[in-house]
Amino acid sequence: MMKKIVFAWILLSAFLLAQKVTQIRFEGLAHLSPSVAQEIADIHVGDQMDDAKINESIKNFFSQGYFKDVWVDKQGGTLIYHFKEKVAIANIDIKGYGTGDDGEKLLASIGLKKGDLYDSRRALKSKKAIISRLEAKGYYDTVVELTTKPVGESSVALTFDVNKGEKIRIKKMNFVGASKMSKGDLEFDLANKEEDFMGWMPFLNDGVARIDQLEYDAFRVKDVYMKHGYLDAFVSKPLMRVDFGAYDAEVDYQVSEGNQYRVGDVSIAQNIEGLDSEKLLESLSLKKGKIFNIKRMRKDMEDLKEAVGNLGYAYANVAPQMHKNPESKTVNIQYVLQAGDEVTINDVLISGNNTTKDRVIRRYLYLAPGDKFNARDLKDSKGALGRTGFFEKVDIQSQRVSADKINLLVNVKEAATGTISAGGGYGSFEGFMLNASVSDKNFLGSGINGSIGFDVSKVSTNYNLSFTNPKLWDSPYSLGFSIYKKKYEYTNFTQDQLGGSLTLGREFLRYFHASVGVGYIDNKSESNDNNLTVSYGETTTTITQEVIDLFYGDKYKK
Repeated sequence: MMKKIVFAWILLSAFLLAQKVTQIRFEGLAHLSPSVAQEIADIHVGDQMDDAKINESIKNFFSQGYFKDVWVDKQGGTLIYHFKEKVAIANIDIKGYGTGDDGEKLLASIGLKKGDLYDSRRALKSKKAIISRLEAKGYYDTVVELTTKPVGESSVALTFDVNKGEKIRIKKMNFVGASKMSKGDLEFDLANKEEDFMGWMPFLNDGVARIDQLEYDAFRVKDVYMKHGYLDAFVSKPLMRVDFGAYDAEVDYQVSEGNQYRVGDVSIAQNIEGLDSEKLLESLSLKKGKIFNIKRMRKDMEDLKEAVGNLGYAYANVAPQMHKNPESKTVNIQYVLQAGDEVTINDVLISGNNTTKDRVIRRYLYLAPGDKFNARDLKDSKGALGRTGFFEKVDIQSQRVSADKINLLVNVKEAATGTISAGGGYGSFEGFMLNASVSDKNFLGSGINGSIGFDVSKVSTNYNLSFTNPKLWDSPYSLGFSIYKKKYEYTNFTQDQLGGSLTLGREFLRYFHASVGVGYIDNKSESNDNNLTVSYGETTTTITQEVIDLFYGDKYKK
């Protein structure tokens, strides 16, 4: 009898071990389709029933981030996956923080948006993000309350109630040990400054503490010393003492200034073909005998890198080696230039231009596919795009494709280029007056500057139309024309005027633009007393020369 029982148990165990999956069902899914769920589970009909594999599939589902709970029922050969999904965020409201751009920027920074699945841990991080953002603006003891409200069965609305804290104001800054540099010089570039008298006025410092910038202020103080030759200067981390009763603060820096250094020998180490070290040395601003200035040294490094880049080396490197002599209080500087690989432009990829056509942007680029890389051309391209006025922001980055090829990634943020204006009024002489105009310096994204307008009243009418193409057929030539018609009805006579102009220009050397124009005016005057009519035409010629504003362009060249 015992043998039969043992044999039956062995058969049952073998049956259980050999049981296969005959069906898989998914219940409670909304965000995933059954076919996608099947791929995630990675269990198929015909597979052996394996608890370890089932547990692994549950972990895979949790890793998707859609579910609060997942469990599996086994009914014979059928696996039934049950899901309890997270609800979606239907709306996010932030009260007590701000409106307009402030509110939009905050929403973008807290890590939550409409349509996301609600997660309590992410919501807690968002609360902390709001508090941190307010602390960066100088608000402390801020309280943020989060409430959730169900919207239907699968969504939730979030409300962040923000109770801004108080602003801490820095009443005093102390640079302990500083004697060679004035407090004003040391404080000039800091994010956290001592409150000025009547600091609430524009252009004066309000003294509001910006804790997120406090740790970087020590480096800014050190940088001031480095600009004045104090290479051995030491600046401690700031110590802020806060009176939370009055929300006033005092900030202390411990400073050791050291000696002031002058520049000793300056040399360049390089073996790049086509590069003249002597000419490069002459162009440097930091020369022997001058007080060392880290700002000038950085500028010299940029210029050296550009000089190498102008020869086709997109990834050139400039490494300064400084050797201080405390006895003579001098520092020798050697710039080591490393060229890297010479590269050519593989492609130019443009993004961010919702209105402006690609070809309009390419007009202002001095680099095209197949060209050898040139750092000056890259800088000038950025400046030329910025000066068009079509864009708020221009960014050009390089993307390495291979050892000797790169893509240029041109990203722009378009500016508002069109204006519409209308007005009206009444005057005792002209009666009712009405005027309107429409202009766009990037008409339909074509780069053409166009305008049309009119101004009418009881005694006068004025119509005008003008167009200018600054890059005719994508060339350095510009072509513009304007036409207008004016009519004045005075007590004793009426004057009609029809005029127009045609202007042709050309860009020279990237920074100069010259143009020549011809205009024609047809005047016709008629007396209301004796029907005397006088008519004459006049032709005018103008020659203009424009120098592109390099100062304006600099902000796009950095």
